[in-house]
Amino acid sequence: MSPSDEHGYGAETRTDDGFHGSGQTRTRLPERGGDPYASGNRRRSSTRGMATVVGVVVLLIAAIAFANRDTDDSGGSDEGGGDRPAAAPTAATGEKPVGTKTGTIPSGFGHDAQGAESAAANYAVALVSADIFKPARRSAIVQQIFVPSKVADLEEQFAKAYSKTFLSKLGLDENGNAPRGNTYISRTMPIGSKNTAYSDTAATVDVWCSGVFGTAGQGSTNPVTNDWFTMTLKLRWTGGDWKVESYSQKDGPAPVNGDNKISTAEEIAKAVDEYGGFTYAR
Repeated sequence: MSPSDEHGYGAETRTDDGFHGSGQTRTRLPERGGDPYASGNRRRSSTRGMATVVGVVVLLIAAIAFANRDTDDSGGSDEGGGDRPAAAPTAATGEKPVGTKTGTIPSGFGHDAQGAESAAANYAVALVSADIFKPARRSAIVQQIFVPSKVADLEEQFAKAYSKTFLSKLGLDENGNAPRGNTYISRTMPIGSKNTAYSDTAATVDVWCSGVFGTAGQGSTNPVTNDWFTMTLKLRWTGGDWKVESYSQKDGPAPVNGDNKISTAEEIAKAVDEYGGFTYAR
């Protein structure tokens, strides 16, 4: 399931005009009574397990060969590879991403390309969080992360998008809360980011994300699943910080699903309660 299923996106590319709220949603019914997560606990065949082991060995051999390919001290370049774009660095830079937080959202990002990427990553987390469904919390999120000229219009559009009817389709009440004994989950984890345009006053940043979405609890017809998507945020430097002017979202890139044993609803809900989020930096 993707955020398009959970948040109401109906197209491959989703923009802030939709605000997760086209009203389209898909629910999954459990195969049998009881925990809807239980159907995923079946072990895969031993044949697939063996194929996975063989695949891992082959990848390790290939990785070792690649690592040893250019170990000479000459520092020779890769012939014919000058036109290939260099991968964005993923190692920590040592620069602190922000100095402060406003509520639960980081603020005070650096006035440079790295600061823009950090802002985009942290804002992506807020825009696809469970709090966005809660009217009381949503207003604070919009006021903090969007440029001031957009706030009034966006608050009105968000309120229309996340109507009582739409929230009920997700199994939430008008305040964005799940039924007693259930936990609604919408958590995003940025995997990486890149600037596609940058100046002192504006930046466009792509943030590659994974996420978990759904309702954990007995009787849930919308069990928690994971998704991969990319958010594009257009930022403007205003009021001494980076703010969102507009954003869009598209599916992927998504890896092949692993051979993981699926956790129960109780384990998922407990993990969300116990494990806090991060402040994301470039």
